Amino acid sequence: MQLSGYGMSRERGFLSPYEVDEVFLPTRFDPVVDSAERLSDLLSTGRVRHWLSDLPSPEIASWAPTAPEEQVRTMMVHYSFLVQAYVWGEPEPPACLPANLARPIVALADRLGQAPLLPYSGYVLDNWARIDKAGPIALDNIRMVQNFLGGVDENWFVMIHVAIEAEAGVLLDNAVKLVTAARREDAGACEALLIEMDGAWERIYAVFARMPERCDPYIYFHRVRPYIHGCANNPALGPGLVYEGVETFAGKPQALRGQTGSQSSIVPAMDALFGVGHSDDPLKRFLDELHQYRPVAHRRFIEDLAAQSTLRDFVSRADSPALRDAFNACLEQTARFRTRHLEYAASYINKQAGSIPGNDPDVGTGGTPFMRYLKKHRDENRAQAI
Repeated sequence: MQLSGYGMSRERGFLSPYEVDEVFLPTRFDPVVDSAERLSDLLSTGRVRHWLSDLPSPEIASWAPTAPEEQVRTMMVHYSFLVQAYVWGEPEPPACLPANLARPIVALADRLGQAPLLPYSGYVLDNWARIDKAGPIALDNIRMVQNFLGGVDENWFVMIHVAIEAEAGVLLDNAVKLVTAARREDAGACEALLIEMDGAWERIYAVFARMPERCDPYIYFHRVRPYIHGCANNPALGPGLVYEGVETFAGKPQALRGQTGSQSSIVPAMDALFGVGHSDDPLKRFLDELHQYRPVAHRRFIEDLAAQSTLRDFVSRADSPALRDAFNACLEQTARFRTRHLEYAASYINKQAGSIPGNDPDVGTGGTPFMRYLKKHRDENRAQAI
């Protein structure tokens, strides 16, 4: 395994190898890009569907299959935001997505092997840029390029995720090296790699802990989160959303999952490396489904890691308390990360939802009783120490 074979690197992890503000698109897409860049203005009018319904429908179906990947992914960022704004930008969601939005996003999604709705890759992984191009990918030097309403809370929420993904590049690079080292039964190399990963986890945790600095739970719940909902298990959309003009869907409503940090591939990759499994429950089934929403290369990386990693077996057999301690320390870091996720779910979703009459505060965007199962997955993670 080599990170480069999955379009990844130690410096950027799962983040795009390019920066979206440096991608030049064909000029015929200018009206679409202009509307995407002015999306905050269009949403503020209260009639965003009026403006988006008038957008021209460029011939993307014939362009997308052979276009440069970075251009396709950049157009996916813009179109997925426009689609979400059309669906959730007014008080009542529509039953149908008009053909001028439906056909382009389906063509882009087909090229990328993803669902035609806002994915985590479009919201975070491909939607960032450094302000100082000579500087690092760090919170004080990155920005969210495409947004909905804009503002510090929305930007910070995405920036935190971008910074975490960048720090995770060390985890992924070392994971690949650990596959080789474990097969060679090189205890010293495995221990050194695991210790370095433990340090990377500390940096990740430090970034994650900064979420409340500039992203207020109330603002997140009421001004950021509404635009990233999906169509599956969503009472407001019933059976889903009809994509007009898309022949392959035959007029049938599509029930697709919305953007969620659970589409990030960091923790699943670590579970694959460390051989961590979870017993069946609604959240596990939800997370298994979300695997198909990841970029194809990231799916393949997780699957290959799970198939090739012999680390758990080697550590279990090796007569090395230091190696076992290093293994368990990294395992505990993922449990700690899950604990922080649980804390944020409580303050940013559970507590905020509880203030709305008739709303079940224990049910997340995916329709799962997330509080109980997040705890269960955290505890299962911790219980699988060697």
